[in-house]
Amino acid sequence: MRKEPQEPSDSIPCMSLATTCPTVRRLAIMTGGGDCPGLNAVIRAVAKDALNCGLEIYGIEDGYLGLIENRIRRLEEKDISGILARGGTILGSNNKSNPSEFPVGKNPDGSIRFADVTPKCLSHLDALRIQAMVVIGGDGTMTSAARFAKEGVSVVGVPKTIDNDIVGTEITFGFETAVATATDAMDKVRTTADSHHRVMVVEVMGRNAGWIALHSGVAAAADVILLPEIEFDLDKVAQVVRQRSARGKRSTLICASEGARPAGGKQIVAKVDPTSPDPIRLGGVGKFIADALEKSTGVESRYVVLGHTQRGGTPVASDRVLSTLLGNHAMMLLREGKVGRMVAVQRGTLTDIDLAEPAGRQRLVSPEAPLIQAARAVGTSMGD
Repeated sequence: MRKEPQEPSDSIPCMSLATTCPTVRRLAIMTGGGDCPGLNAVIRAVAKDALNCGLEIYGIEDGYLGLIENRIRRLEEKDISGILARGGTILGSNNKSNPSEFPVGKNPDGSIRFADVTPKCLSHLDALRIQAMVVIGGDGTMTSAARFAKEGVSVVGVPKTIDNDIVGTEITFGFETAVATATDAMDKVRTTADSHHRVMVVEVMGRNAGWIALHSGVAAAADVILLPEIEFDLDKVAQVVRQRSARGKRSTLICASEGARPAGGKQIVAKVDPTSPDPIRLGGVGKFIADALEKSTGVESRYVVLGHTQRGGTPVASDRVLSTLLGNHAMMLLREGKVGRMVAVQRGTLTDIDLAEPAGRQRLVSPEAPLIQAARAVGTSMGD
């Protein structure tokens, strides 16, 4: 016969904003936004810490959607065992569910009708007597987390995105794995480009930030790196191709961030999803560049879109370590009563910032960044 769960014998001292919950005995953990290598490592770090202290921990399934739909389950040791190296998230995720603006139907004119379902989310937490949440996600997830903090929930955020673009932290877990994946792909693409005397354009993720393109492009010795932060001139990119061909080079490798755009032009949008808090889906710049270069240079050109391969797979060792550190620091903040905060890394040191600081903002690559200067010094073109 299954024994009824016993009341936790210990608790995390927590200066909760909710006067009825002066200490935390039950906490929940959630992964929001896109999936990312290292999510399970954070879940493991937080959950094992909580269970080792005799606390109850609950997993919210599929991000804020699970909180809205009351899909919250208690986590046990068996749920978090052996997940450190596993990609994705055992809790599932969702990047379309903003509790403050959740689609609930259609208006008479056919447009989507949105509603604030935050009160429903709070009632689900209250029913389980959950007093604190560790929320793992990007800028959109932190925006919603800041709202819950204002409503009295003790929230600590853990920054996550392969794009490495969250304001207030210099590194996010998942980034190193994405860079390794993109670098490996370009190493492979280079050999086939050499075999056929081709231009190969590899389109990588990053939205409006060029961190993945810059780091993987440098690591793969790309001949041209195109970033959202530096508008590119197609004629100058074509000139690089011609010059390399004239010097007997067998190929030209171009790493293009999905948000890169030509001078005076716009980013290429693959689709618009009106139901999503972030409706713009970028994509297509790789094809655009390859087609334009083949036409202007006469050199056969191809493109590869790495897409979601960068978000999947086993996290590299550095991401596993970083995830563990961030998860542990989140629990330390709860113990110290420092809620409404997001864990961050600044100058190589673990710290924390206000949850509202990264909300709705992006950390972009500076055109004067040392790595850009180093890339230019070895002859890499930035397309400008």
